[in-house]
Amino acid sequence: MPLKVKVAGKTDKGLVRTGNEDYLHLDEENNVYAVCDGMGGHQAGEIASMLAADTIQTVFSHFNKPLLDDPKLDLGKPLPASGELLVKAIRLANRAVYNAALEDPSRAGMGTTVVALAFESDFISVAHVGDSRAYCLDEKALLPLTKDHSWIQEIQDSENISQNEASSFVGKNVITRALGVRHNVEVDYRLVKIKPGDIFILCSDGLCGYADDEEIFEVAEKAGRDIEKITELLVQMANNRGGQDNVTIIAIEVVDVFKSPLPDVDVYTLPAENEELLRVEDDWLARMKTFKDNHPEKKKKGAKEKENGGSKLTLWLIFIVFIIIAALIIYFTRK
Repeated sequence: MPLKVKVAGKTDKGLVRTGNEDYLHLDEENNVYAVCDGMGGHQAGEIASMLAADTIQTVFSHFNKPLLDDPKLDLGKPLPASGELLVKAIRLANRAVYNAALEDPSRAGMGTTVVALAFESDFISVAHVGDSRAYCLDEKALLPLTKDHSWIQEIQDSENISQNEASSFVGKNVITRALGVRHNVEVDYRLVKIKPGDIFILCSDGLCGYADDEEIFEVAEKAGRDIEKITELLVQMANNRGGQDNVTIIAIEVVDVFKSPLPDVDVYTLPAENEELLRVEDDWLARMKTFKDNHPEKKKKGAKEKENGGSKLTLWLIFIVFIIIAALIIYFTRK
């Protein structure tokens, strides 16, 4: 049987913030799913998260084979095709966000976290940078697939303190790794075998920053393993806790898999790129930009958006005229 999954996703700005800097990436054609949580003033966080997701989309939809075939982009680790492509896409996303910040001073310091899953055969490639998380929903618990790149996580690891003790620390939300804040980036990667019935959850820290793993598990169980309900109830829980942050949830259920001989792989931290590799990545980003600028689908999409905008304006004009006519009828009838 071919690989088959069901997916549900939801993003919400919360109850306090005026905008949403999270980005929900659902690519069902390539079976790639990601949550990006942006940061930076003047809407720069929103730009960073969207740019990262757009880069990942472009890589998987249009540049998968050439990027896999380029020997200059060697990762130094033997990863499956989907995993190799995911890591390369995240590296390119880092470079794209970093370069965009250099080009516009108002975007200085912008960045984004990313946690992503790429499904293939009977395994998933998990890659992440920052403190957005991936989980596997087991029958008895919520199993973390990622470890936060954050100051508080480093304290927990080095001082051997509990999550409850760490929750009282000042500065617990400081992240130590993100896309776009440096010219290169370290990416954590792991490979996990999957089977029908497995459920995976991706989330931004708008959820896991306000609820522990046990609480998230209880809500997921309450949803009866229904992925639509899982996303809805988890967003609702985040908002019930005050809705201080944007929150984004993706839930994916494995329906069928195609057997492969690959074993699980523990976490690799793929080293940051050297200067030579960064130049190669910049060349690829330039090629991708040229492609997007000239690709017929982009122009068609732009025309469609413009057309939709015109349709909305027409509807508004019709509505206004209708209100005016109704008001005139009421006025003259009463007179």
